Amino acid sequence: MTSPSSPFFSISRSNASSVSVPTPFPLSFRQQPAATSILLPCRPTTLLPHLKLYHSSPPLRHFHPASATASSYASDEDDETPKLSESSDLPEMARALGVSSRVAYAACACLVLAALSVPLVMRPVTSAASAKIRALSYVTLLSGFYMAWNIGANDVANAMGTSVGSGALSLLQAVVIASVLEFSGALLMGTHVTNTMQKGILVASVFHEKDSLLFAGLLSSLAASGTWLQVASFYGWPVSTTHCIVGAMVGFGLVYGGIGAVFWSSLARVASSWVISPVMGAAASFIVYKCIRRFVYSADNPGQAAAAAAPVAVFLGVTGISFAAFPHSKIIPIALVQALACGSIGAFIVNRIIHKQLGHLLSSEAEKPVQKDKLHLENISFLADIAGPKGAQLEIVYGVFGYMQVLSACFMSFAHGGNDVSNAIGPLAAALSILQGGMTGTEIVIPKDVLAWGGFGIVAGLMMWGHRVIATIGKKITELTPTRGFAAEFAAASVVLVASKLGLPISATHTLVGAVMGVGFARGLNSVRAETVREIVTSWVVTIPVGAFLSVIYTLILTKLLPNFI
Repeated sequence: MTSPSSPFFSISRSNASSVSVPTPFPLSFRQQPAATSILLPCRPTTLLPHLKLYHSSPPLRHFHPASATASSYASDEDDETPKLSESSDLPEMARALGVSSRVAYAACACLVLAALSVPLVMRPVTSAASAKIRALSYVTLLSGFYMAWNIGANDVANAMGTSVGSGALSLLQAVVIASVLEFSGALLMGTHVTNTMQKGILVASVFHEKDSLLFAGLLSSLAASGTWLQVASFYGWPVSTTHCIVGAMVGFGLVYGGIGAVFWSSLARVASSWVISPVMGAAASFIVYKCIRRFVYSADNPGQAAAAAAPVAVFLGVTGISFAAFPHSKIIPIALVQALACGSIGAFIVNRIIHKQLGHLLSSEAEKPVQKDKLHLENISFLADIAGPKGAQLEIVYGVFGYMQVLSACFMSFAHGGNDVSNAIGPLAAALSILQGGMTGTEIVIPKDVLAWGGFGIVAGLMMWGHRVIATIGKKITELTPTRGFAAEFAAASVVLVASKLGLPISATHTLVGAVMGVGFARGLNSVRAETVREIVTSWVVTIPVGAFLSVIYTLILTKLLPNFI
């Protein structure tokens, strides 16, 4: 089993000795012969040139020679991707991102310096009435940053893990893109109002006029959640940040407020998501992937079928998101029409881009005669095992779905930054409000600078440790290709969207992990690594109890060290 400090491991098959075919998607890196640079694909390609973000220096010199060529993707069953080799003379961040040790150390130093110095000029500190409150505000901001850092290190894999695992993006590209979008989502879409009792888990009246105790509990919850997330990230376990903060608040509420301080029905809904989320994610991704294999792979011209299916997927996705998450009108018929219009525009744009980038290949392949072995596939069942395309057809299919996967990953990163930043900023804003004496109810307004602070914490955690969980999601559960990665990501996003509107208890992390497993199950039970799944499920089960235990310990310490501090 790969050590925690080395999230990448070899997934090159020894049986990948078949005839080479063109590179399946343009953003994958493969080893070149000694006379050429390893920073370029195996052969020039015009597919999606606008997505090429290759590094200009030789950071990827640690790739093993690629014994597995693109032909290993032809069957879409036994394929795997090259790996990063171990190098003990480089720090972990440098090995993972493919940068020099000097760049890695400089980036870490800048992030640490910013984390320690920026709070000194933020309004909660500069506007404090006394030196004691100023010091406590500074510590509170650091606690919120610690939680946000661990959210970035663990939860961002929801958006980028499958794209890295399939090869649609390199790890460095994923980190850069996710950093920009996560921060933008946190700043632009982060909630401006939060509930001090966090997700309706604790009864607010129990802690009425107990501001000192509540402040200690909020600070302890941030520290406890961050601690468990850091442990989980170290081992590459994708856990739910929402469950972490819920477990911490439950532990604090039980010990310091009694049994009546917890809404047990809400806690039961959270626990039920351990089963509901992965099952729904696995079922949805299984169906999506089987649809791709049945209606794209079995087509007379798989490349043309993929190009035709992409706008349909975009139409469904954009329409659903526009109607559910960003309704432009409160009147349902008008909102539906507006959503359909947005979906149609998105589908039109994607269709134009795909035909612009792949038009020459689509035209050349359309002129070729139909393969005889495809004729009998008209009457095959939905669950039948279908061989994947080869040659230029494979290049087109993976080019289309690789592009689609990058688009879906970008949206998920933006949405994640806006949604999950509240797990860190909610308790932080409530604690700051207590210090400033302005908490008069259960709702707290979050300032813009505090939202930006949380976004910065997510970006810092992603850059320094995000590669660990990304490796688990993208590589260690099952092998992913652009079609599999898109199926998992599209299914997970759809399930989260629908479940959220229906009020079902759902976890985005658990849903995505289940979706990745569902894609593996579609290829056979042996395609899913049972040991990795067992470790992940165990980490889910212990998240709430561990968070509760750590919160109680930290609250005990704080109440002893900081008596009557307000």
